[in-house]
Amino acid sequence: MTRSRSSDHKHPPSGPLVLDTRELGRRPGAMREVRREVPAPADLGVDLIKVPEGAPLLLDLRLESVSEGVLVSGYVDATAEGECGRCLDPVSQPLHVHLQELFAYPGSSTEETTDEDEIARLDDERADLEPVIRNAIVLDLPLTPLCDPDCAGLCAGCGERLDDLPDDHTHEQIDPRWAALQEKFGKPDQ
Repeated sequence: MTRSRSSDHKHPPSGPLVLDTRELGRRPGAMREVRREVPAPADLGVDLIKVPEGAPLLLDLRLESVSEGVLVSGYVDATAEGECGRCLDPVSQPLHVHLQELFAYPGSSTEETTDEDEIARLDDERADLEPVIRNAIVLDLPLTPLCDPDCAGLCAGCGERLDDLPDDHTHEQIDPRWAALQEKFGKPDQ
């Protein structure tokens, strides 16, 4: 009879954003380049703009063995999609994000002298890039994406795009302090 794995055994990370570093060994100076296209994970962005789940992420990375771990550096290219923060039209923005992260070896002085959330760590000789890529992309996204830097937004009166309306577009607005009088006595003669 075979024994099943203990339920408290932690499985090593896996997935398209997890890189195996075993072939580097712990030889400082060993280097490997990684170029691949992987699908974007879910929720890679903010409310108004994000990289759609499954959209291609182009990784162009270098993995270098250093005395304290594996240094991952390079670029991630993607396209974020969302809506303009002023007029709500669709927005598409290419991203070219720089990454540089040290993944500490288990038992290294860096691993032992830093808090768990201060530095990334190798898990079973694997580097999970998802948190690193997520942080880099989210920080690179605009707080308010715009379809055009000069986008005027929407008309407060009718909700139409101001850029699509004539320059003399207006809505008659009554000062709310006088509205009750107008209701009682009607519009003044002009």
